[in-house]
Amino acid sequence: MKYSVLFIVILLIAAFFAGCTQPAQAPSQPSEIKVGAIVSMTGPNSNIGKNMWQSAVVAADEINANGGVFVKQYNTKIPVKLVQGDDESTRDGGQKVATKLITEDKVDILVGGYSSGVTSAYQQTVAEYKIPYIVTGASSPIITHRTDIDTSTVFHHCPTTDAYGKYTTNFIDQVIRPAVNKKFSFPADRPFRLALLYQDTAFGQGVQAAVNETITKNNLNIQLVSQQSFKMGDSDFRTALTKIKEANPDAVYVAAAPNEGAQIIPQARRDVGLNTIFLAVENNDAPEYYKGIAQYGEYSIIESRFSPYLTPKGILSDAQTAFKNKYFAKWGTYPDMMGASTYEGTYIAAKAIENAGTLTKADTRQALMDLKMPQLIEYMKDSTISFTKDFRESQFDLWMEQLQYNSTIGESRPNIVWPDNLKMTEFVLPDWYKPGNP
Repeated sequence: MKYSVLFIVILLIAAFFAGCTQPAQAPSQPSEIKVGAIVSMTGPNSNIGKNMWQSAVVAADEINANGGVFVKQYNTKIPVKLVQGDDESTRDGGQKVATKLITEDKVDILVGGYSSGVTSAYQQTVAEYKIPYIVTGASSPIITHRTDIDTSTVFHHCPTTDAYGKYTTNFIDQVIRPAVNKKFSFPADRPFRLALLYQDTAFGQGVQAAVNETITKNNLNIQLVSQQSFKMGDSDFRTALTKIKEANPDAVYVAAAPNEGAQIIPQARRDVGLNTIFLAVENNDAPEYYKGIAQYGEYSIIESRFSPYLTPKGILSDAQTAFKNKYFAKWGTYPDMMGASTYEGTYIAAKAIENAGTLTKADTRQALMDLKMPQLIEYMKDSTISFTKDFRESQFDLWMEQLQYNSTIGESRPNIVWPDNLKMTEFVLPDWYKPGNP
């Protein structure tokens, strides 16, 4: 009897160890790759947010038309499913939707993010779950530079305020300042009088800081004669514009969203009589802005990298045109640059997962770090989409546009005036332009 019991015990022990040595069962193949898109579908940033979402949809449609994303772990292509997350243009809305996408929808990767203030509000959640996030709109460097939380899974696929603030300030110094001196016979050593009107957010403050730093660091002959701020979503800017006019500027650099910028310039010229050169940040290269500024935007400047109404000649012209045509066919309007970077961001997400060969978030994050991907519809440094090792920022080629009014359509349209290799026409000071004090 005791031998029978011993035999049974031996069998049970053997069975236990045999079970322990069985290979782990491979995870079942997912039916889709979930890409969460955090966009502003409601609130003051909704026009931009909708453009970002609609551009991501165009990209996902293209990816899925080719069978989806090849994932080596499963040796097959898996379709992409976009999961929309409306941040409501608020910090609370962003926190709520980021948490939902990550914990309930179980997305594999995130794209989007427009407002820097909203995006920074939910970064703690992104850090906690270590989810890869390709930010395609929030331009404050704080998004990847901050040290109070772990930002190692966050990648910046849009120029930062440091980049375009510096670029625009150098354009003012190298192009506008000499043109003003020449037209009005000012001495070459006359300080150029610049005013700033900026949104009182991480975005606007980032532009303000970049302008001040560029002037100081490069010892530029530019004097900041007025620096006025406003709250995001404001609609009446005439008090701030009146203060700027009293400072007698040679130009005004505006850091605003399109819905704000589209009101600032008409109020400045029509209501305040501020007849000067206005410069806008790249996010204003959007249909809403062109419609809002109407004839008052003629001769104004936009720093840009993708325009709904302009396609620079070059190796990407066909790709840009194809994207614009597909977007128009689906949505009945043209994409803006936040849409362009989100379209690319969706492709970047797909490529990172393909390169990782798995849906494991750590592997996808490393694939983004190692990414070297041919440029798609926006011109990149070295013609390649990649991220810097320090702050995980992609590097764009930028340009400056000057707008000309088209009376037939009742809107202005852009032409590139800088740099020289992309120039379509010369920068012009209009007859109605009034400089500041000599």
